[in-house]
Amino acid sequence: MKKYILLFSFLFLIQLSISQEKEIPQIRFQKGFGKMDFLPINMQNNEVDMGFTGMHYNIFLNDYWYTGLGIYGAVLGIRGGFFTLGVNSGIKKFITDDLYTDFGFHYGGGGGKSARDGGGVFIKPHINLGYQFKKFGINAGWSYINFFDGGEIKSHQLNMGVEIPLNFEYTDFKDSENEYNFEGLQNSGWNIPSKKTSLLLHFNNLKIGGSDQNENIKLLGRKTIRLAGFEFANYFSKNWFGFVKVDGAYNGIKAGYMDVFLGAGYHYSFNKNRTNILAKFGFGAGGGGGVDSKGGFLLYPDISIEQRIFNDIFIAINKGYVLSPDAHFYTSSFGIGLKYYLHRNGIISDEKTFSSGKFKGLEVITKHDIYFDAKRDGQPTEDLHQISLQINLNLTKNFYVAGQTSFALFGNAGAYAEGIVGLGIKSNPFLNKKTTVFVQALGGAAGGGDISTGQGLIIKPSTGFNYQLNNTLSLRTEAGYVKAKGGSLSSPFLNFGINYHISFLKMNH
Repeated sequence: MKKYILLFSFLFLIQLSISQEKEIPQIRFQKGFGKMDFLPINMQNNEVDMGFTGMHYNIFLNDYWYTGLGIYGAVLGIRGGFFTLGVNSGIKKFITDDLYTDFGFHYGGGGGKSARDGGGVFIKPHINLGYQFKKFGINAGWSYINFFDGGEIKSHQLNMGVEIPLNFEYTDFKDSENEYNFEGLQNSGWNIPSKKTSLLLHFNNLKIGGSDQNENIKLLGRKTIRLAGFEFANYFSKNWFGFVKVDGAYNGIKAGYMDVFLGAGYHYSFNKNRTNILAKFGFGAGGGGGVDSKGGFLLYPDISIEQRIFNDIFIAINKGYVLSPDAHFYTSSFGIGLKYYLHRNGIISDEKTFSSGKFKGLEVITKHDIYFDAKRDGQPTEDLHQISLQINLNLTKNFYVAGQTSFALFGNAGAYAEGIVGLGIKSNPFLNKKTTVFVQALGGAAGGGDISTGQGLIIKPSTGFNYQLNNTLSLRTEAGYVKAKGGSLSSPFLNFGINYHISFLKMNH
């Protein structure tokens, strides 16, 4: 009898293992690339050229057609604080094993620093010739930029760029919040090295410094610019990482200041990995809100200390500097935030021992916002149109955390921009499992373009729905209200767009 029980138990465990293996979502691979490019834009009225640099991420839809998103900022000239956000699309075809052509198009919105950017909307087609090395590519060619909604910035120029492959693994969004044990994942396509990533949400403060003769001291005094923002980091070894950091002002000076940094850092852990010290150095673009950052190119040295407070969540305190190379704009930086670490898309790690893995849903939403009768500080009231990017990360099947940035397109407010965060709740799918409804509340920094936001703090509650087109795409529409604290902006809004949604594997230990 014992033999039969043992045999039955053995067969049951085999069947359970096979069933679990079949249930584990299939790993999918997406080819993509990151790009940094530079173009000197010829400005009007004998103004020095504006050096425009961009950071982009594109995915391939087939062997040659790509699409993605990009943000530009001024780094040379006199227009520090000039930023834009847009969408990319193009054809990248190899004509030899290493030589390729790139025919592309960028559509976006933004502006700043009293530039003649009109409503903010612009186009930028390009024709480039590139060469692919083993781990990166370079390209250069012709491009044209036109701020066509009442703007006067129109220029033909040479552009040049550097690209690196940035592929990722994913599975369907519907599999989010499903959890599997380590043994089952070992027998799946997810049995590959994991990638370490961190996300920091923080409040930062820039104390303006310099001599009494410094232009910013004369303009603003020794004020403290209060910022809210985020930092995303990806590790390429146990200790070394690269990061992108974005901040926007919500208090301290007139609304409109923003900075964006790209950089690298070193991570040292001790106290049984409960305490971290991080040294970072970044470079990027910043300005706006009355700040004189000349061309906009800024440096960001920083040191941070982090302490674990719960599982993979740390409290982080940072001290550093944000300054132009000649110290014309010079600030002492200090801040506090919450950081979340995760190991994703693989079960093999030298740092951690994992017990299970859970799939987390990620949504990348590109949309067109319309603020009805957006109040101005000086100009006549009119509707404001924006291009907007929102990223949602599922906390549970029905709750998510969201971050959003928006830049003006139409409505004579080219310098207006937003950077806001918040929480949302959504329904389970219904109507043939293709429709979900959601309610969310976001808040944060906004300003520029004469839009009446006071010192920059806004709140933005809304509701809407998604309609699924396929495994990775949905149509999205939303309605709500935006209100500025300390300003006259108080408007209903409507938006519509595309939701790109996937799941990634988060490992638990």
